[in-house]
Amino acid sequence: MQFLEGFRSFLKILTCMQGMEEIRRQVGQHIEVDPDWEAAIAIQMQLKNILLMFQEWCACDEELLLVAYKECHKAVMRCSTSFVSSSKIVVQLCGHILETKSYRVSEDLVSIHLPLSRTLAGLHVRLSRLGAVSRLHEFVPFEDFQVEVLVEYPLRCLVLVAQVVAEMWRRNGLSLISQVFYYQDVKCREEMYDKDIIMLQIGASLMDPNKFLLLVLQRYELTDAFNKTISTKDQDLIKQYNTLIEEMLQVLIYIVGERYVPGVGNVTKEEVTMREITHLLCIEPMPHSAIAKNLPENENNETGLENVINKVATFKRPGISGHGVYELKDESLKDFNMYFYHYSKTQHSKAEHMQKKRRKQENKDEALPPPSPPEFCPAFSKVVNLLNCDIMMYILRTIFERAVDTDSNLWTEGMLQMAFHILALGLLEEKQQLQKSPEEEVTFDFYHKASRLGSSALNAQNIQMLLEKLKGIPQLEGQKDMITWILQMFDTVKRLREKSCLIVATTSGLESIKNDEITHDKEKAERKRKAEAARLHRQKIMAQMSALQKNFIETHKLMYDNTSEMPGKEDSIMEEDSAPVVSDYCRIVLGPKRGPTITEKEVLTCILCQEEQEVKIESNAMVFSACVQKSTALTQHRGKPIELSGETLDPLFMDPDLAYGTYTGSCGHVMHAVCWQKYFEAVQLSSQQRIHVDLFDLESGEYLCPLCKSLCNTVIPIIPLQPQKINSENAEALAQLLTLAQWIQTVLARISGYNMKHTKGENPTMPVLFNQGMGDSTFEFHSILSFGVQSSIKYSNSIKEMVILFATTIYRIGLKVPPDEMDPRVPMMTWSTCAFTIQAIENLLGDEGKPLFGALQNRQHNGLKALMQFAVAQRMTCPQVLIQKHLVRLLSVVLPNLQSEDTPCLLSIDLFHVLVGAVLAFPSLYWDDTVDLQPSSISSSYNHLYLFHLITMAHTLQILLTIDTGLPLAQVEEDSEEAHSASSFFAEVSQYTSGYTGCGIPGWYLWVSLKNGITPYLRCAALFFHYLLGVTPPEELLTNSAEGEYNALCSYLSLPTNLFLLFQEYWDTVRPLLQRWCADPALLNCLKQKSIMVRYPRKRNSLIELPDDYSCLLNQASHFRCPRSSDDERKHPVLCLFCGAILCSQNICCQEVVNGEEVGACIFHALHCGAGVCIFLKIRECRVVLVEGKARGCAYPAPYLDEYGETDPGLKRGNPLHLSRERYRKLHLVWQQHCIIEEIARSQETNQMLFGFNWQLL
Repeated sequence: MQFLEGFRSFLKILTCMQGMEEIRRQVGQHIEVDPDWEAAIAIQMQLKNILLMFQEWCACDEELLLVAYKECHKAVMRCSTSFVSSSKIVVQLCGHILETKSYRVSEDLVSIHLPLSRTLAGLHVRLSRLGAVSRLHEFVPFEDFQVEVLVEYPLRCLVLVAQVVAEMWRRNGLSLISQVFYYQDVKCREEMYDKDIIMLQIGASLMDPNKFLLLVLQRYELTDAFNKTISTKDQDLIKQYNTLIEEMLQVLIYIVGERYVPGVGNVTKEEVTMREITHLLCIEPMPHSAIAKNLPENENNETGLENVINKVATFKRPGISGHGVYELKDESLKDFNMYFYHYSKTQHSKAEHMQKKRRKQENKDEALPPPSPPEFCPAFSKVVNLLNCDIMMYILRTIFERAVDTDSNLWTEGMLQMAFHILALGLLEEKQQLQKSPEEEVTFDFYHKASRLGSSALNAQNIQMLLEKLKGIPQLEGQKDMITWILQMFDTVKRLREKSCLIVATTSGLESIKNDEITHDKEKAERKRKAEAARLHRQKIMAQMSALQKNFIETHKLMYDNTSEMPGKEDSIMEEDSAPVVSDYCRIVLGPKRGPTITEKEVLTCILCQEEQEVKIESNAMVFSACVQKSTALTQHRGKPIELSGETLDPLFMDPDLAYGTYTGSCGHVMHAVCWQKYFEAVQLSSQQRIHVDLFDLESGEYLCPLCKSLCNTVIPIIPLQPQKINSENAEALAQLLTLAQWIQTVLARISGYNMKHTKGENPTMPVLFNQGMGDSTFEFHSILSFGVQSSIKYSNSIKEMVILFATTIYRIGLKVPPDEMDPRVPMMTWSTCAFTIQAIENLLGDEGKPLFGALQNRQHNGLKALMQFAVAQRMTCPQVLIQKHLVRLLSVVLPNLQSEDTPCLLSIDLFHVLVGAVLAFPSLYWDDTVDLQPSSISSSYNHLYLFHLITMAHTLQILLTIDTGLPLAQVEEDSEEAHSASSFFAEVSQYTSGYTGCGIPGWYLWVSLKNGITPYLRCAALFFHYLLGVTPPEELLTNSAEGEYNALCSYLSLPTNLFLLFQEYWDTVRPLLQRWCADPALLNCLKQKSIMVRYPRKRNSLIELPDDYSCLLNQASHFRCPRSSDDERKHPVLCLFCGAILCSQNICCQEVVNGEEVGACIFHALHCGAGVCIFLKIRECRVVLVEGKARGCAYPAPYLDEYGETDPGLKRGNPLHLSRERYRKLHLVWQQHCIIEEIARSQETNQMLFGFNWQLL
């Protein structure tokens, strides 16, 4: 009793809601203000589960359910008084008459909110499920039941939806469209749309079918459309009628065919869920979350998905990206119903397309008939009578007649499809009934009625005749298979009707199968014939085109002869024939045996103007779009304090910890410099006219690559490699004259001469390395020129402009200072970015286990080539005196005679940076006021060789002085030649360092440590010299052979495999250098403080180690306390994936001020931890965030996945999450490839918002 009291009170609330927020169709003028609709829909969402629980509770007891039904019915009737009392109208069709209230949805008030009617429908279904409908008259007498009244309001609602689709309500604004969307959406449909369909099914089961259909026609305002009188030329009105007829037919299909509700049809809840999943997966394979999102939830937020999914679908695991998806099992495809009532319009067409495509691939016909529906429950069994009533036949026949009539335009293909579907449902129903019961007991006579002639006129036709005619209409080619299927079904039902005994039935069944097969074979043959005809037609066209081409060539023969004589082609053919096979001895990049430069003619196409141009130094410049960025990807000292402004920074020497480098990357897309400038100006102009937040900072020269949309901030000029060839005989002869000692003295003499010039006649002391037997007179100022010189390369002005522009960008971004092309640090930054970019790429290749040359991406290859040739050209745009000064400082590291007070100690610099700077600056020694010369190929080969050997020996010392004795290395032979050399050399060095180096380290350990430590440097040097000089590397460096790599590197770089032999070869020259290097007080001081030394090989950076189970991270976050705030309010803990720090994000307490601007804790941390670029994990949301600079960032998929291979942003689904190593590795590579900025730019471009997230306060 108490429950009933509560139920009555609840009905009062529903009574208030019944028919609320009524609306009237706007005619003539658009609505001025959209009414508030969200509140009512929000109430419906809140009530959905309460309503379902009430209905379930009522269904626990038959008596209770009947009393509740009675109460609910009373309430509905009370709310329908206005309808009962209104005036009446008479509708006539096919001899059937209906007297009903005069009401038009398009003119009168209508409401979408009918919770009372829908509750009654729910209770009726539960009565049917309990089998208690027979007792209903005891509680609600039949004369009081008034089924027309019950049906009226839900029918109005469905008509409203149809009229909205037909665009009759477009002047009512967005509020109505939104309401209709939610009415059918998964969040509300269970207690709105679905219940309205059930209420119509109740009406169809209790009313005379003809009267029911007349009511439907009247409410859809289609009685005129089905009267023969209609004739209109108004296209809008025809379109409106056609849409309304389609919508009405669709609802009729749902009333008759949708039986998957326990109580309406004989089905279980599991079968209902399986059917929902089947139809979702017929659209496309879907991830678990998408399926769950499209299924209705119960009061416990459960969908019942897990219990049944594996019966209908198989799970396909995800790859490195994307997510795992469920694919429908083949045996479930037979349950596909094209007119599934939960499909939206787009889902319907997508599913239809997918299923037809699948059938085509399987060489089947494209008919998609409805599957055999389950039986109706006894209470709903009369619904099927709708199918074979007179009005339904009339509707179908009218549609088919209009389609056959050439003058009529009151039909569409969609309408015919639905009519075919209804025919198929009727035939399936009759077939099922005939198979179950003897023929005389079956009253359902769809076949007879469909075969009956429409009228007594002479030209009258039945539905079968009309179908035969429809087959011949060209516009209905796509429906042919369906028509054939229906005609076959007519045949099958006819045989079942005519069978007199079992034997005849069996044989006729076999015959029908035989006939089906014959028809099917005929269709297959027809398809094959058409395909063959199409192929022959294509062949004929191709032959015609070929003949036309030949004819054209014949006609313009003269022009073709001329083009074949063009010089470029002939030359290239000659070159190919005479090109020497690159033998192994040529695969040496340094010294007298240097191989030839492999140059090729480069003709590139500009992505903006599509014109081709050959790259030449005298031509107008072509450029690659590029991005220069600060990087900490290689740092050995994360979080090292950084000067945010580089005003006072001296970038000539790089710290060995590579804390902050400048990386240059290119996407490899080519433009003319002029085209790029025009494009950039156009971007600037358009951004001034835009109101939303810009994706890029135009003041910093940023733009998106026109082709791939990656973020760029400069361009690299493309400069061709200059071919250099060495006469090996001359080179060998020069080797006798130019030893390392003589080369050093020549260089020192040249530097000394410059010093004299610059100090205007003062007599500075000339640095002398060897006093014995060598006077200063032997080497004088011009000695260096005697080994071979040539005139400098002349670049076009266009290339020079681009060189200066790019160099200034590197300087501006690398040092974070305003651009100044005259600053003396511009060339230093050029050399620094060359060295750092090579180191970053070498590190990446090593990390991925790829070969040094064979696995470079095209954009890396083109970027490095352009960068090295740019660096060569950049020297020419600077004052040579400045380059000489920088060179002297670089050489002072390895030639102690040149030392000044600002020369750093050997252990506090990165020697690869020194090598790159020294090699690129060295030609400046050949410059003089009067002549502009540069070294010849032979001279430069020795310069490169001796510079590289000197710096390699210095690096060997660096490695041995910083050796870590605690590493578990694989032991090699103890008495090998290398081990003996290592022991003796180390003993020598120990004497010079006053015993600061470790003693008693075995020779083999020293050798293995040296080999491991020097390999990255040798790999970088090989990349540098290859892109500088263009000599083909040995085969081992192109393939992935780890064991042969070291020997191949040594051979390519003219080094002995036993590096200690290098010291032996130059011992007299190197010994004094060694003594001076080791005696440096700064070096000895470094050796004392062992803890801060960088050891070689440097450790490869990776993102921090994350726990496998995400709950561990959540536990960690729960213990997090903000260091600056004592209150216990909820914080947003964020984990830095570079260093593992947990920060307090998006909170005022942890904001910092940088250059006068407030920034959040994450952005401030990123400035120091990753030079502005960083990756964070928001722990409470399981989201990865990429940030760059102060105002840019984007979300990125987290590396934690659930068992379905999906991420869970916001932890909304709550499934257990585990770390995906592949995803985390992918994130690591995004960082190491310097693609974070690119990812952010791409993400922002696809998700442009007027007011985006304020990243600055993250």
